[in-house]
Amino acid sequence: MNSCSTAAAATRFRDVHRAVIQWFERSGRDLPWRDPGCSPWGVLVSEVMLQQTPVVRVLPVWRAWQQRWPTAPDLAAAAPGEAVRAWGRLGYPRRALRLHAAARVITEDHGGKVPGQHGELLALPGIGAYTAAAVSVFAFGRRHTVVDTNVRRVQARLFGGKALPGRSLTAAETRLAASLLPRRTAESVAWNKSVMELGALVCTARAPRCAQCPVAKQCAWLAAGRPEPEHVPRGQAWHGTDRQVRGAIMAVLRESTGPVPVPLLLADRASTQQLTAALPGPEAAVAASLDTLRRLPAGREQRERALAGLVADGLAERAGDAVALPR
Repeated sequence: MNSCSTAAAATRFRDVHRAVIQWFERSGRDLPWRDPGCSPWGVLVSEVMLQQTPVVRVLPVWRAWQQRWPTAPDLAAAAPGEAVRAWGRLGYPRRALRLHAAARVITEDHGGKVPGQHGELLALPGIGAYTAAAVSVFAFGRRHTVVDTNVRRVQARLFGGKALPGRSLTAAETRLAASLLPRRTAESVAWNKSVMELGALVCTARAPRCAQCPVAKQCAWLAAGRPEPEHVPRGQAWHGTDRQVRGAIMAVLRESTGPVPVPLLLADRASTQQLTAALPGPEAAVAASLDTLRRLPAGREQRERALAGLVADGLAERAGDAVALPR
């Protein structure tokens, strides 16, 4: 790239930075983990909860966690099963176990304080490259490249002229994100927040609001006539899968205040009533969860397989003929 084209690119980047950051200052959502008073622990919890889960579902659970476990040592002192129980229906409950494991390491190795260095964050259980970068940026104001699905989509349209990014993050995307990062730390933090929010609210996957986009005039995808995506993302199957059965079993375990007889989880509707009396916990809530499990078109073999998977993943503990959340 010659000096003229390099200068032109730099000017374009500055214009994009300014427009997107100003848009965020006007239109960004007022989320509690963005509050200047939010602790690094609160930011870490939010980042883990927001993985593959929309903000509207995360908000009430995040608030409940912050009230119950406002610091990492608070969560570390609780049983892992309580973290899973409080996770509720956010999905992918192994994230709750990872947060609990991270809380223990933070408590034991970092004096109960979330570490601020990227490498230390990356060393925490269950914390990957994205989450480590996000916490470093959003909790500690450090300069790092943060690339999530929303950022990838904005980049693909704005600079690549494509409707959607590829199925997985590429080295070229990472290099582009790094080249876009403003040099000044404060501006880099603002850019990370702003471009993410632009992808979440305006440059959405299914129905982009191009008329509201602050950089529509610079968008290569719009200039190309909004070409169709090269691939259509496919959502994960749910109905009839082991994942659905696992979720239904987990709902029963969350509502129960003690071990659940395995035969109750595997029984058909006809025999469920005879076993329910032995189940601890709020009768109505447990009965409702059991009814949901019973209604699934899942045979005994699939339910046994789903239960075995939960035990193998550490989300449940089996002792003899009973199963419960991990202690």
